[in-house]
Amino acid sequence: MALDRRDALILLALLAGAGLYAATLVTWAPHPFEDAAILMRYAQHVAEGHGIVWNVGGRPVDGATDFLFMLLIAGLARCGMTVDTAVRLVAIGSHFLTVAIVYAAVRRTGGAARWMAALSAAYLAVGPGLRYASAWFGTPFFALFACAAWYFANRLAKEEDSGAHGLGFTLCGLAMGLTRPEGVFLAVFMLAAIVYWRGWGPTRRIIATFVLVFAALGGAYFVWRWHYFGHPLPNPYYKKGGGELHWYALRSAVQGALRFTLPFTLPFIAAFRSREAARKAVFALIPIVGFVAIWVLVSDAMNYLWRLQYALVPLVVMSWPPLVEGVFAEWRLPRWRDLERKSRVTLAVLGSIVFVWVLVYNHRMSRLPIKFGDGNYTIATTLRDYAGKGYTMAVTEAGLLPYYSRWKALDTWGLNDPWIARHGIVTDAYLREKHPELIMFHAYFSAVTKPHVSNDWDAMVMVLKDYAERNGYILAGDFGETPNDTFFYYVRPDFADSATIIRRIREADYTWMSTGAKCLNFAMLRRVD
Repeated sequence: MALDRRDALILLALLAGAGLYAATLVTWAPHPFEDAAILMRYAQHVAEGHGIVWNVGGRPVDGATDFLFMLLIAGLARCGMTVDTAVRLVAIGSHFLTVAIVYAAVRRTGGAARWMAALSAAYLAVGPGLRYASAWFGTPFFALFACAAWYFANRLAKEEDSGAHGLGFTLCGLAMGLTRPEGVFLAVFMLAAIVYWRGWGPTRRIIATFVLVFAALGGAYFVWRWHYFGHPLPNPYYKKGGGELHWYALRSAVQGALRFTLPFTLPFIAAFRSREAARKAVFALIPIVGFVAIWVLVSDAMNYLWRLQYALVPLVVMSWPPLVEGVFAEWRLPRWRDLERKSRVTLAVLGSIVFVWVLVYNHRMSRLPIKFGDGNYTIATTLRDYAGKGYTMAVTEAGLLPYYSRWKALDTWGLNDPWIARHGIVTDAYLREKHPELIMFHAYFSAVTKPHVSNDWDAMVMVLKDYAERNGYILAGDFGETPNDTFFYYVRPDFADSATIIRRIREADYTWMSTGAKCLNFAMLRRVD
């Protein structure tokens, strides 16, 4: 179905409404979240011509799992845009493009009613996409390619020209894989859905195109990255995977998928009322269920607001309208034009209430506590004054501090350090080798309470704490709202700027990100046993 003038006006209204929503109801974070700042550090180094490295002059490290997004940001930064601006611009632009594609896809591939297309697009518009952009995540960029690939998959399922649409599907699938590794899995699941719907025979050309492009272009990229980085997968996957099944991560993935698609689960359930409707539901569920299931392979760490599962949302909102086709005929419900005026008004009011409730639900489910500044950002900008002096920090929070300070950095958790990722934990010997001027860690105790070890994170913290205290580091700061969740800053006392850095850390206006409250420096208090 071709879009007409009325569709164009509705789409313009939706985009204008999304813009107004972004300007008035979305809280825009004052600076990036930790994981977002990690990718921004890599993009900055690429833009400056240092390559994909964690530390300037160091060996290549693939800690930025959003590869294509990182290259785009680096390219924009190379052209004169700041990395911070480039990330926000691309993320917001990707979100608005996805909203437009959803509306067009619902209308064109299924010929659904305009209100269905408007509901799907509006639901996506007020969802978590803008919150990811607010936190400087590239999540909407990946979701854009997932949405475009699913649009082409639905066109192919309608047995339209498989040449242009098959190539479009394959290229969007390749872009997903180049953006994030799990994009390859999602593309394969979509291809499986097409094969399920049309059968092996009619899809041989599509499969051949897919295999050829992925083998040639995808294979070349895979060989290059293995040679460049020295290992086939991004470094965080070695840290977060560990060769184990992470059932808690699977539960979290299911929870996130249901949280953001709950209003549309009823059409999927109702679709099993008949064989044909059930077939449509299975077609849509193959990539949805498959993509949720793969998260059993990696830890759920850093999965802010279920950003790793967000790409499923545009798939769901594009897939529900065909599932309700035939309901009116099967249930012998009267058509709209056959209703009396009073009944039309009543249904219009009820429908509007449901429409608004669905949007309010997604708005409420998408809120993220990012209103306030992070004290780590404040200290990072202070330490920026000492960039270029060759100083090194060893940090558990590898985002804001390394990116804004521009110091050399040791990521002690291992997301950006291949040695730690493969050995499981930072060691005393490894710290001696790096000889950091500053050690910072996030602990669930403070200088006035007793430490405890209950998991791998605590074990890493104790290695850092013991190393700092055995080697004479000075505790400059231990900031927190409560003594059960704090950030320690130890400074080595034997380099030129140590005294000044200690003083400036102690004088820092350190605030808590989720509340904006000024934190106590427990390092200045006497320990009570």
